[in-house]
Amino acid sequence: MDDAAREDFRTWVAARSPALLRTAYLLTGSRPDAQDLLQTALAKTYLSWDRIRDREALDGYVRRVMVNTQTSFWRRRKVDEVTTDDVPDRPGRGVAQSDFVDDISPHDALWTALSSLPRRQRATVVLRYYEDLSEAETARVMGVSVGTVKSTTSRALVRLRDAAGLRDDPRTALPTGATA
Repeated sequence: MDDAAREDFRTWVAARSPALLRTAYLLTGSRPDAQDLLQTALAKTYLSWDRIRDREALDGYVRRVMVNTQTSFWRRRKVDEVTTDDVPDRPGRGVAQSDFVDDISPHDALWTALSSLPRRQRATVVLRYYEDLSEAETARVMGVSVGTVKSTTSRALVRLRDAAGLRDDPRTALPTGATA
């Protein structure tokens, strides 16, 4: 890669990293994992920089890389179980959220519900409603049909609406336009 191309890449990364990091956060649910996911996606993009002709499609390209990388991670992931002698004072992940939902804010309840969605449902919600992509754009980024995006989004929104703490709280109103 020549110096001009490196500078072009640096400029693009500086301009787009904050938005792409937010997407990575929504896909992973944690800031450190999001930073790792974005870094991996940017490294893969850097290696392909000379082959990418349509600079207008760079955001979509990187989102696609992030979704694919996150999918690969999920496929390789083992059960994250750690034994301990200390019992926590409060229930953690894996304990029914309804047991302590009154202790968390609606914002936290929404993030918890979003993080509990299967990866494909979470990806469609993030791309459709956070990144504001159309159904066709979301389908292209995820490599699926528009019908799959519609049905997956519909199922995800039903799960989010039914999640503890989100049912009747107007502060966590979810989109209503998605139908299967």
